[in-house]
Amino acid sequence: MGVWIGIAAALAAALTLAYLYIRPALGGKPSPESRERIRRSKQYRDGEFAYPLPTPMLSGWKDQVSILGEFLKGTPQAVPDRPLDVERYSPASAAERENAVRVTWFGHSAVLLELGDMTVFLDPMLGRAPSPVPMIGGQRFKGSSPVDLERLPRLDAVVLSHDHYDHLDYPTILRLKEKTGMFIVPLGVAAHLERWGVAREAIRECDWSEAVKLNGLTLTCAAARHFSGRGLLSRNSTLWCSWVIEGQGRRIFFSGDSGYGPHFREIGETYGPFDLTLMECGQYDRRWASIHMLPEETVQAHRDVRGGLLLPIHWGAFRLALHAWTDPVERLLRAASADGVAVCTPRIGETVTLGQGEPPATPWWR
Repeated sequence: MGVWIGIAAALAAALTLAYLYIRPALGGKPSPESRERIRRSKQYRDGEFAYPLPTPMLSGWKDQVSILGEFLKGTPQAVPDRPLDVERYSPASAAERENAVRVTWFGHSAVLLELGDMTVFLDPMLGRAPSPVPMIGGQRFKGSSPVDLERLPRLDAVVLSHDHYDHLDYPTILRLKEKTGMFIVPLGVAAHLERWGVAREAIRECDWSEAVKLNGLTLTCAAARHFSGRGLLSRNSTLWCSWVIEGQGRRIFFSGDSGYGPHFREIGETYGPFDLTLMECGQYDRRWASIHMLPEETVQAHRDVRGGLLLPIHWGAFRLALHAWTDPVERLLRAASADGVAVCTPRIGETVTLGQGEPPATPWWR
């Protein structure tokens, strides 16, 4: 009997893996052209991408077991106790957009930038779960979807920081691909988009320090300290990055996902100062601090890149760590106050126009 149970379990596991493998949400494999560019990258060594410094994710199996147990046990206030009070995004008029820089945060790391008549969407994860199988992934917080994708203006570019499910969402891309002029992504990520029907000529892949110029905008791929992969066998097979965005006389830094590291100071010295930083703040734990900053490190990273106004992202939509859902922003505000750093905390879906009035700082989450 025990043998048959083992065989049945192995068969079930094999069928599950096969099902996952054929799901388009997992993405695709790089083209020969992309593979050649990957091999030439200074970030690619020993068959995978790597940050210049050692970047451990977990210290061992004991940590992994304890983390699983803590997730199953639950965390007090891990999710909101009521639907979030968000603002519904409305497209701006031509007069409102003229010579303006408008920033709208849609929760987690999804940010819409309207720079004059150019529109750029950063990491547009607007799906309901960051998982290849949504029914078993962590669900989006109730009320945290502030936009109907059909109401978005035509997008000049979708810009991606890496290929994790909470940043690159298959259902969202399917709905955006026909209204997006160009996809600008780190090395290797084009394969996923191509499998999902995005034309190769509409994709630009970048290595760190490479830039794309687009109708008056300059988008420069920059370093980050993280990892990548959408499947069991694809760890670090694609590059991850941050982005420097310049246009309309403004300079914006988008951190993507990153642990703290010397790259922030290097970015500040090379590309700073920045009018606005969109900085990761959330989904952290001391056991994986090399790949996700603690809130106090977020403030220091903002100072390192020579930032002006700080808008914390990577929180407010999903539970992907063990802290309370408001812990990121509360800790960041305390650290920022101690360091004299200006912080902007718009509601999800609320549009901020740089340089026009005081940026929103209402503690809407309390």
